[in-house]
Amino acid sequence: MSPDDPIEDVSVDQAEQDAAAAVEADLDALTRERDDLRELAQRVQADFENYRKRALREQTAVIERASAGVVEQLLPVVDNLELALANIGDADEKVRKGVELVYAELLGVLEKSGLERIDAMGKPFDPNEHEAVAQEDGDGEPVVFDILRNGYRLKGRVLRPATVRVTRNAEG
Repeated sequence: MSPDDPIEDVSVDQAEQDAAAAVEADLDALTRERDDLRELAQRVQADFENYRKRALREQTAVIERASAGVVEQLLPVVDNLELALANIGDADEKVRKGVELVYAELLGVLEKSGLERIDAMGKPFDPNEHEAVAQEDGDGEPVVFDILRNGYRLKGRVLRPATVRVTRNAEG
């Protein structure tokens, strides 16, 4: 057979086409595998990011619950200092100043932690923020007229409701 024989030419061309098709099939398979692995890596990365965020939220919640517990345990101390200031009477001015300073410093520290007093006097009764222990009869909506014990919020959440007496004002 001569080199210009068409039969040999066809078989070489066919072999090259088969080889090219095999390379293309391998390339397609590798491309799909690469895309699958990339997608898997992106999912793993997203899952890890979600885990990291969830763990951070949980840690923050634990810290906030712990600080809320400490602040809540200090509220009776605040109450007692308020009682002492209200009943100190004719005590030595230095004693009064000392109690006032301790009270102010304690409140300052608690306020930095996110504690705020619930403003109740003259406000409409709100069972989410107030605990009514006495009520005077009347017509209208109940309104706080006396605070027996201050209530507090910690970072916007009611830590302890205000203990109050309410009256029903006549609606005008």
